[in-house]
Amino acid sequence: MTAKPTYRIASIPGDGIGPEVVSATIQAVTELSQTLGTFDIDFTHIPWGTEYYKQHGKYVSANCLDELRQFSAALFGAVGDPNVPDHISLWGLLLALRSPLQLYANVRPVRTFPGTKCKLNTTKQINWMLVRENSEGEYSGQGGRSHIDHPWEAATEIAIFTRVGIERIMRFAFETAQSRPKKLLTVVTKSNSMRHGMVLWDKVAAEVAGDFPDVVWDKMLVDAMTVRMVDRPESLDTIVGTNLHMDILSDLAAALAGSIGVAPSANLDPTRKNPSIFEPVHGSAFDITGKGVANPVATFWSAAEMLNWVGEKEAARKFMECVEKVCENGVLTADLGGKAKTQDVVDALCAEIGKLA
Repeated sequence: MTAKPTYRIASIPGDGIGPEVVSATIQAVTELSQTLGTFDIDFTHIPWGTEYYKQHGKYVSANCLDELRQFSAALFGAVGDPNVPDHISLWGLLLALRSPLQLYANVRPVRTFPGTKCKLNTTKQINWMLVRENSEGEYSGQGGRSHIDHPWEAATEIAIFTRVGIERIMRFAFETAQSRPKKLLTVVTKSNSMRHGMVLWDKVAAEVAGDFPDVVWDKMLVDAMTVRMVDRPESLDTIVGTNLHMDILSDLAAALAGSIGVAPSANLDPTRKNPSIFEPVHGSAFDITGKGVANPVATFWSAAEMLNWVGEKEAARKFMECVEKVCENGVLTADLGGKAKTQDVVDALCAEIGKLA
């Protein structure tokens, strides 16, 4: 008899509503594991975040990378605090993990979800897969400031595009497109005005495309892409872009599909040498922190992506079916027009999961 697998998951709730939605998700995924009985899952709390920063002067421990490498994956909540500048909190925690762990593929599935309404005047439902280069580009952290507080103060922000970085994200994007029914990929660019890095981006995209003759692909300037997403959503399927461009377009996509409150994301190391990190898109939302009304669906969906990534595809499918039933039944938080509390959604989901037995 084959022993069932056990997955060790790092729980990093972080700031704001992060602890609330991560706690909700741990309850639901633990219920799923116990109900199905096909795998075990063990969550270990890691206290990195703004409170940790206030106590220790840094957002993560000195051996954070080695600590994370002991786990199968990580479930992340949010980072950001009104009392700490965003560039300090983001670079102190999330970006301190993404680049060193080479989580170079940020993947965001976007579709019209039960309980949400597509905001476009279309009879067709949005179903896109967005792929963002997650390790370099405009968010490389290169540059500096000089003559601070003088009238001639200057700042530089240097975007870095490497052939290896572009090729690996393009290959991942083409493989993703190849795995989907439409086999369609759109490469987002801005090479008309960014004449060095983005020209290399376009060149490598065309080279990689030669290895995927069954994938239909096209190229679109990022500004024109915003129009296409609104006017012709049915013409899109898999989309790949740079760190900055897809950071912006993925939020637009989630809003068009219905709500950023249900949008998941995955920070992946496709080589699987390092644990990948799964997180909701919505941020720390301090305006509703502690009120018990945070929408946990984005974190549920992120956890489903996590289960799928570690190999529990059937469990992930069943979990998402249960989440969708809860939303279809109208158990919705205020951001989706409902009156349910966070725990109401958790309880409804656990009840649906119980039916799987």
